Amino acid sequence: MNKLAIPSLLVVMSSPAIASGFPVTIDNCGQSLTFTEAPKRMVVHDINMSEMAFDLHLQPRMVGVSGITGWYKDIPAFNRLQGSIPEIAPKYPSMETLLAVKPDLFFAGWNYGLRGDVTPQALAKFNIKTLILTESCIHVDSHRPRASMDLLYGDMVRLGKVFGKEEDAVKLVNSWKKQVATTRAKTAGLKPVRVFLYDSGEDKPFTSGAYAMPTAIIEAAGGKNVMDTLNKSWANTNWESVAATEPEFIILMDYQSDYNGGADGLRRFLEQHPLMKKTPAVLHHRYLKLKYQELTPGPANITAINKLARALYPAAFN
Repeated sequence: MNKLAIPSLLVVMSSPAIASGFPVTIDNCGQSLTFTEAPKRMVVHDINMSEMAFDLHLQPRMVGVSGITGWYKDIPAFNRLQGSIPEIAPKYPSMETLLAVKPDLFFAGWNYGLRGDVTPQALAKFNIKTLILTESCIHVDSHRPRASMDLLYGDMVRLGKVFGKEEDAVKLVNSWKKQVATTRAKTAGLKPVRVFLYDSGEDKPFTSGAYAMPTAIIEAAGGKNVMDTLNKSWANTNWESVAATEPEFIILMDYQSDYNGGADGLRRFLEQHPLMKKTPAVLHHRYLKLKYQELTPGPANITAINKLARALYPAAFN
């Protein structure tokens, strides 16, 4: 070996700043985001993104979660995985709340914790990187593709890369793809059932358009989102438009709290609504309650697809 190379080799071998697999660069809403090492102090917003982190066993790197108890109740399984990680805000964290726990990464999305003065640009001034939920990128980039399961798969792999756990993330995603393919095989060739997602709202229903995760979940289960012509993600529409599609099945968002009267309150409202009570779904009482974390990008999407497929096509699973 050339003796002149030995000193530089020793520097490389002893340098604590160089970690295996780093630096890594990921796409973040169309912008490149580079990490020279895995984050050490992450805050995660919302229950769905926290469950992504838990699936990669990232709890030791988490210094806070936000947006949990303000919306969801009776979540013992989540609480067990959360362990001693503090909830820094029951709903949306303020800039001051975030800075107080000194994170180096905020895993959130537009309208999923990023709002008001809490933005990636503002956080960057304090050397805090923001990993943005891909589903939410439509709020800042109108040229995104419509929703597909790649929203979940891609974000899990990105999260794995950022923490040096890409191999674990890929294994998880491959197992999810197999489960979805098994479910989809049972509904292949069947006529897509027309599905409406009812999140909330009485004067105007809040629902999922072409760019939100429920469209991907409904299609993976073999159905068709009746609002997939709405060129938005989560958005308000009007009852006339919904009723005109004659939905055959309705997903009721279950927030696990008293918000909007809960899923049963949504059902009762539909059954009294002058237009919706005449639709096939309401006439035949074809509903399925799904939790928020089952309908926003996260690991629970996989079981939600199976639940929905069985509800839409019971004969195919007998």
